[in-house]
Amino acid sequence: MNVNQHTPMASPYGQPQTGYGQTNYAPLDGGYQAPYTPYNGPASAYQPGAPQQGYSPYASFPSKAVTANPVSDLSSPLDLGPPRGPPTSGLPPASAPQPYTQYSQGNVQNGPPPMTQAQPRPAVSQPYNQGVMNLSGPPPSYPQHYGAPPTMQQVTNQMTGMQVTSGPPTAAGPGYAPPRSPQPPVSTAYCAAPPTSHAQAPPSASSAPAQPPPPCGPAAPQQYYGGPPPSQQQFNSSLPPTPQQPYSSSPQPPSSQQAFPGSPSFSGPAPPPGPAPPQPQQSFPPTQTPFSSAPPPVSQPTYTSGPPPPAQGSFPARAPPPSSHPGPFPPSTQPGSFPPSSQSASFPPSSQAATFPPSSQPASFPPPGPPPTSAPSGQYQGHMPPPAQPSPYHSGPPPPMAHMPPTSMAQNNHLPPGPQVPPGPPGPLQQPPSQPGMQRAYPPQQNGAFGQVRGPQPGYAVPYAGQPNYGAPAPAPAPAPQAQKRLDPDAIPSPIQVIEDDKVKTTEPFTTGVRGQAPPLVTTDFQVRDQGNASPRFIRCTAYNMPCTADMAKQSQVPLAAVIKPLATLPPDETPPYLVDHGETGPIRCNRCKAYMCPYMQFIEGGRRFQCGFCSCLTEVPPHYFQHLDHTGKRVDCNDRPELSLGSYEFLATVDYCKNNKLPQPPAFIFLIDVSYNAVKSGMVSIVCEELKTLLDYLPRENPEADSVVRVGFVTYNKVLHFYNVKSSLAQPQMLVVSDVSDMFVPLLDGFLVNLNESRQVIESLLDQIPEMFADTRETETVFGPVIQAGLEALKAADCAGKLFVFHTSLPIAEAPGKLKNREDKKLIGTDKEKSLFQPQVGFYNTLAKECVAQGCCVDLFLFPNQYVDIATLGVVPVSTGGSIYKYTYFQAQTDKERFLNDLRRDVQKPVGFDAVMRVRTSTGIRATDFFGSFFMSNTTDVELAGLDCDKAVTVEFKHDDKLSEETGAFMQCAVLYTSCSGQRRLRVHNMAVNCCSQLADLYRNCETDTIINFFSTYAFRGVLNSPTKVVRDTLINQCAQILACYRKNCASPSSAGQLILPECMKLLPVYLNCVLKSDVLLPGADVSLDDRAYLRQLISCMDVEETHVFFYPRLLPLVKLEGETLPMALRDSEERLSKGGVYLLETGLHLFLWVGASAQQELLLNIFGTQSFSQIDSNMTSLPVLDNPFSQRLKEIVDSFRAQRSRYMKLMVVKQEDRNELIFRHFLVEDKSASGGASYVDFLCHMHKEIRQLLS
Repeated sequence: MNVNQHTPMASPYGQPQTGYGQTNYAPLDGGYQAPYTPYNGPASAYQPGAPQQGYSPYASFPSKAVTANPVSDLSSPLDLGPPRGPPTSGLPPASAPQPYTQYSQGNVQNGPPPMTQAQPRPAVSQPYNQGVMNLSGPPPSYPQHYGAPPTMQQVTNQMTGMQVTSGPPTAAGPGYAPPRSPQPPVSTAYCAAPPTSHAQAPPSASSAPAQPPPPCGPAAPQQYYGGPPPSQQQFNSSLPPTPQQPYSSSPQPPSSQQAFPGSPSFSGPAPPPGPAPPQPQQSFPPTQTPFSSAPPPVSQPTYTSGPPPPAQGSFPARAPPPSSHPGPFPPSTQPGSFPPSSQSASFPPSSQAATFPPSSQPASFPPPGPPPTSAPSGQYQGHMPPPAQPSPYHSGPPPPMAHMPPTSMAQNNHLPPGPQVPPGPPGPLQQPPSQPGMQRAYPPQQNGAFGQVRGPQPGYAVPYAGQPNYGAPAPAPAPAPQAQKRLDPDAIPSPIQVIEDDKVKTTEPFTTGVRGQAPPLVTTDFQVRDQGNASPRFIRCTAYNMPCTADMAKQSQVPLAAVIKPLATLPPDETPPYLVDHGETGPIRCNRCKAYMCPYMQFIEGGRRFQCGFCSCLTEVPPHYFQHLDHTGKRVDCNDRPELSLGSYEFLATVDYCKNNKLPQPPAFIFLIDVSYNAVKSGMVSIVCEELKTLLDYLPRENPEADSVVRVGFVTYNKVLHFYNVKSSLAQPQMLVVSDVSDMFVPLLDGFLVNLNESRQVIESLLDQIPEMFADTRETETVFGPVIQAGLEALKAADCAGKLFVFHTSLPIAEAPGKLKNREDKKLIGTDKEKSLFQPQVGFYNTLAKECVAQGCCVDLFLFPNQYVDIATLGVVPVSTGGSIYKYTYFQAQTDKERFLNDLRRDVQKPVGFDAVMRVRTSTGIRATDFFGSFFMSNTTDVELAGLDCDKAVTVEFKHDDKLSEETGAFMQCAVLYTSCSGQRRLRVHNMAVNCCSQLADLYRNCETDTIINFFSTYAFRGVLNSPTKVVRDTLINQCAQILACYRKNCASPSSAGQLILPECMKLLPVYLNCVLKSDVLLPGADVSLDDRAYLRQLISCMDVEETHVFFYPRLLPLVKLEGETLPMALRDSEERLSKGGVYLLETGLHLFLWVGASAQQELLLNIFGTQSFSQIDSNMTSLPVLDNPFSQRLKEIVDSFRAQRSRYMKLMVVKQEDRNELIFRHFLVEDKSASGGASYVDFLCHMHKEIRQLLS
């Protein structure tokens, strides 16, 4: 159904959701250095003034109510399309800025909804139409007058330019105005573009907002930390905005002013004087193509001119739209902006009378009051190099920030350091020079900085003290229509809302017996009952409905993949896989395809033969395995045999499954410790030796009661290697030195690998002596290749598999095999040669890795670098052998010891299998074609892992090689052959059945976005080895646009092209994909080192879905009332959600940040830090003080539980508002623009819509 229809319905994203409330967040004020405010939250139209009635400070995103007639059960339309006229009743169009929320009813707010309200369940298909967002779609046809409603072209141009934010940002953002009334029409689907209330034409009287428009000035208060609005900042990089981006680039008058043609403020040509009377919106024929007029074709991508906009790397740049565009208009023309319909969302549909011309809505112009200059946007841009923030990955103290301007700078009207524009209203045509990078495309998002001033929002403190009004006139409401609205972040799909809805929906245990049933999200706590398919903890699929044909799969572009974590640990309330022993004959298998016995095998002929579910071949049942069938054709012992009734189980393997047909020896652990000057001086050597004395008691074992059978050995090294004989019969350990590192050998066999209990005293003596022996060393050079060769040779001599724990500090420059040179060259970043930096610089390590895999020698590398160590090369062996890399940059004993020791303990103790081989078999019609992760492959089918631990995941992609049938579905079986830590050879089998479909709608109804993002990230991170990062980013954007365009074309009800319609189960695909595109691997900031990028690339490539989810979209918790067992409701990752008076915990899976607002309540500070003064909090603390109060104890429990859920220990970093470490923290507020030029969520959604429209046209 047309999203623009007026069926009344609850507003999709319209009621406040429960729990979303950010309580009382005062706006932050402060003085961030301008350059640093990457923040790009959309500015909202908050106006000072009384809150609207019904406005709840807590509501966050309107929740989706079930629509009366959903667009399709799968979709959530975001209406970006042609607007409808606002209601005649005189209510201001939704888009008119209302105080704070755009919803006149105040249903929505920018914080989370109050906890008290129950959240309505979303309709299956949610039309998100909050105001129609004409992102780029064909705007309604407006007559072409400048004064009058914008012409189509203008609109088009603008849209093409996608200035999402060009006008002062409205709260909503271009166009996504939230509905005013809780019951927006169905069409409310995501309407992103309500027109802002200002029309290009002089607003008609009726259009005047009922409430006073927000002040025209920029929204000063919301500017977080006095810096330029983050969003803007980044956005343009150093390039002045082009005219097209009016708002940002030129100081145009706020929209209201612009509303009148002729007003000097236009940066462009003045509009013709006679405004045409606004026409009712409806009157515009939708047919007109959105951007048909002269403006650049829609096809122009948003980011068009010049260097990519801040989004920079992310989107391909296209030619800039001609300046002729109506660029003069304030962005409001932006797509979203006009469509009044967006307003519609706010009113009941019927009310929307066509009466106002859409354009009349003020939206189209910037708010009255001089718009802020674009300068700010430049912020991050060229004018200033981003400060050298410490990379978020450094564990050590951040390097000094070289370029940080003093904070006070921030206060200057948020102007960026670059050429600053005077605070006063800029002259009418004063446009900053156009910024090359900035495509006309999206003007940077303005944070609240420019745009209407946000009045104190309820629950929010008053405007930040002392914050300049940014040249805007006083807040007095302007009668004129308001500034154009930017998409309201609350009107677009919220990850938090989806996560919370899933938690509410999941009350029963998840039973795996139903084929093709998608599991709860990874963020939901649920119990699994295995009834024939593997638990989602072992296997998650991108789609639980596979397309029947290759053509259908190609058309949809949805990746068909599974993320498999074969040895995943299960919670205590779930049973680990049963171990089945079939005796000397071994497991029962299909004669042809060798699939193992599983629930998909069909017994026939009274139980004497079985038909394989994978290849349909018939196989005789061995006499010892025979059993009669019951009346349904099932074996009578079906429920007594794990392999016939469960999705996951293990078989005890026979000698036939062992290397050289002999049972394996128990594995060995060898510790190789760098004792060069840096290692000794940092304290690493003494910490490792002290810890090993106790840690060795916790070596892995099958039976917790028994002693571990794992043997241990010790080596130290710098330019030469020192082996130690720790035989139990010796009184003191003996050292043997091998100085010929070019031909490595192990100088002793007996006494090197020993049983811990037998040699305990000798080992403890050795560990006491090592730090003393090397305390005065002056040797700074190290070797690395020979160290791994030494461990490998020792395992070969003992004829066993095992693991090497290498503790290393520096680039191996000493003469030896595997010697490296420093090749860090920042000039290559962003060029075609950048890919060479991710490839190993020598082939030696690839050959060594292959030898290690053949022996079952897994390598775990603990790095303690103070400078470049070439992780891309040193990591080859760990990655190829299924090992792990841990990195502690600028390691300092007092601050990093806790993290290092926790990682080491977990690494030594965790369950691990050795000498593993994994094979994935599939039913006829599909086959596994590609594999991603930490492993080695010597052929096209077998994934070889010298070591496989409980944290490693392997992503498998499937392609069609024939048609699939809807009746039978598709099966996959993952079998992993490995040696357990007790020396037993085992086969772990996981089975998965999914449905097949011949309708695209069924495919889109049953996808898992988190798994798709995991696949895209691993695919992209492997892609950087062979392609420039820009090509990789463009490929991802293109595939995502194709997925969504195919849905729009084939599954969604017909609706205006201006609407962005997303499948319900993929509505978060754009926000999550944008997080991948902005990651340090694909779009690094200036402070991110090559080692950081190589480290992350290798780490994320073997993460499971739960870990990639929290890494790309971190969890942000407000620390308010911590009563009871439940956690406070998380917030969206945007600076706009932070309150100066609050304290927040942010978790990424690798880091934990405790952000403290400058005005945090004294009681809160006393409970957490034991001091009432913000200034007395020590920002260098890495652990919270233990205080005797319930809040402190509950906070400690939360921190401990977060750490227990992750595979790596997260060091806590306390970040005080306005502190330099805040840059690192802000890096993880992923819905905002990033310092490296990544787009904000709102801007990226607009860009995505534009790409989709291009594909459809």
